Amino acid sequence: MYRGFKLDNIDFYNEFDKYYSKGESLFFKQQARVKKSLNDFFLNDHSLDASMIIKSWFPEIKAHVFISHSHKDEQTVIALAGWLFDNFEIISFIDSCVWGYGNDLIQILDNQYSWFDKEKNIYTYNKVLSSTSHVHMMLSTALNTMIDKTECLMFYNTPNSIQPYENKDKTQSPWIYSEIAFSEIVRRQIPKRENFVLTKNMHSRGFKSLVGENNMDMKYDANIDHLVTLSDGDLKKWKEHGVCSNPESALDYLYNLKSLSN
Repeated sequence: MYRGFKLDNIDFYNEFDKYYSKGESLFFKQQARVKKSLNDFFLNDHSLDASMIIKSWFPEIKAHVFISHSHKDEQTVIALAGWLFDNFEIISFIDSCVWGYGNDLIQILDNQYSWFDKEKNIYTYNKVLSSTSHVHMMLSTALNTMIDKTECLMFYNTPNSIQPYENKDKTQSPWIYSEIAFSEIVRRQIPKRENFVLTKNMHSRGFKSLVGENNMDMKYDANIDHLVTLSDGDLKKWKEHGVCSNPESALDYLYNLKSLSN
């Protein structure tokens, strides 16, 4: 990953439905790649191949931007993905397109391995904990891999994601916390393309992201100071530039717009 941004609000200027439709199409294409059966993942010793499950259930999708967000903001984020594609052909990976699959996969594993009394619909507690731990590890690995491989992370910063608490920003989502924390330490990769020249007048910045829900009401520190702010005005200027020939040149213009250095 090269850069991380935080967006505090987005105004689609009465074109929400247009961009949502385009983003929804991309979203469904990403979802359609996921398998719903364990039959292809058994090894000769009847164990499950976890690496194959990760590749099939949480596939690596070629994308320029990783969008981190609260599930409550999913519709706005889908429209943002449509806006990015419609204006710049930038492909976004929307993290919520894989969250739900985690619970689906846990259910499939529990129905295969965790029954205590199937007739009474009772699972064995320790086996459910085991399946949940395995799937959450798979999901976390898949999300971190996507953050590492995309050029930019965009975190949609709303009260649904981040809340102030005792003079600190907090999130109740373990997934948002995980994404933001990883985005701060992930290797920084300068894009490898010809004529990648950016302004030099700004210090290097970091970034973080957060996502999810938790009925136990846990709160995680959510330091997002390393994320570069993208305002609605920045997005408008970016769109009005209008001379980008491909997604990469569009991103280069965004970096220069925000005076980001190598």
